[in-house]
Amino acid sequence: MATQISTAACAPEARSRHWHETIASAYFPLDLTFGDADRFAGELKAWRLGDVSLSRLTSQPLEYRRLLQHFRAEREEHFLVTVPVHAEVFFSQCGKDVRCRPGGLFLERSHEPYVFSHDRPADLWVLKITGSALGARIRRPDRFCSMQFDASSGSGGLFSDMLELIPRRIDGMSEELCAMVGRQLVDLLALALKDDERTLISGGSAVREAHLARIESFARRHMGDPDLDPEKIARACRISTRYLHELFRDTDQTMGEWIRAQRLEASREALSNPSAKPTIAEIAYQCGFSDQAQFSRAFKAQFGITPREYRRTAVQPSADDRRSLTPAS
Repeated sequence: MATQISTAACAPEARSRHWHETIASAYFPLDLTFGDADRFAGELKAWRLGDVSLSRLTSQPLEYRRLLQHFRAEREEHFLVTVPVHAEVFFSQCGKDVRCRPGGLFLERSHEPYVFSHDRPADLWVLKITGSALGARIRRPDRFCSMQFDASSGSGGLFSDMLELIPRRIDGMSEELCAMVGRQLVDLLALALKDDERTLISGGSAVREAHLARIESFARRHMGDPDLDPEKIARACRISTRYLHELFRDTDQTMGEWIRAQRLEASREALSNPSAKPTIAEIAYQCGFSDQAQFSRAFKAQFGITPREYRRTAVQPSADDRRSLTPAS
């Protein structure tokens, strides 16, 4: 079911405040600069796909600014994936600028200041994903912010096509299917990023990145193995353990930390499935944790909540979550 918010019924003097609240609720807090606040018009429709949210945003010209004060106290990082449908949009983050036209897509990182603007009426698809979910599929997704990717062909085109199709089909979809589609969207996005040749050369040589891709692929396929460790991965990939650690030296995680993060993200996705049958202990073992108490401590350290609490809130959203966007009439 879609939720919908519009400025159409707002008094002119209330429109800017209403749109500020709408954007903060759908994405995260931002400073907004309006060309003409009293005459501003905007509409946002949103659909929940498990841990992923999809929205269609149309509005008159506007500038959005993400400032340090907006995320200083926020624990979990998110990424927004923007796909313009009409009009060019400008985005700047970490000293890099991009002007993205229809047929392209780009990523925005919540934990770095940025500027996003469009000087013509715009129509945008926006996908909101947790940093941990995207990071579980592609290493260091932050390196791809302020880069434009193809959304007209290949895996990027398929990703874009799915954005158009989902709202037409979602009414007949169960919660379980919605969550599965959300995960598939993230998988397609990761493929679109990996298909771009810049993925191989950003952060290192093509040979180094190819080794890392093979290592990560093997580790993900064997995540349920409690004995998975750097030595086993190195043997399977026919490299030395020393070289494996050297490959990860320039990343923000050790190999062991990366394996642990992948296991925690896999367990979080399993816990958020409303029709999941396994117990928390079974999910822990399936994700490679040999001890449930150790799993619970690691999960809470990573996500700030116990696995049991997470399952309860993910399957039965709180009243505040349900009120975060007003249902369409």
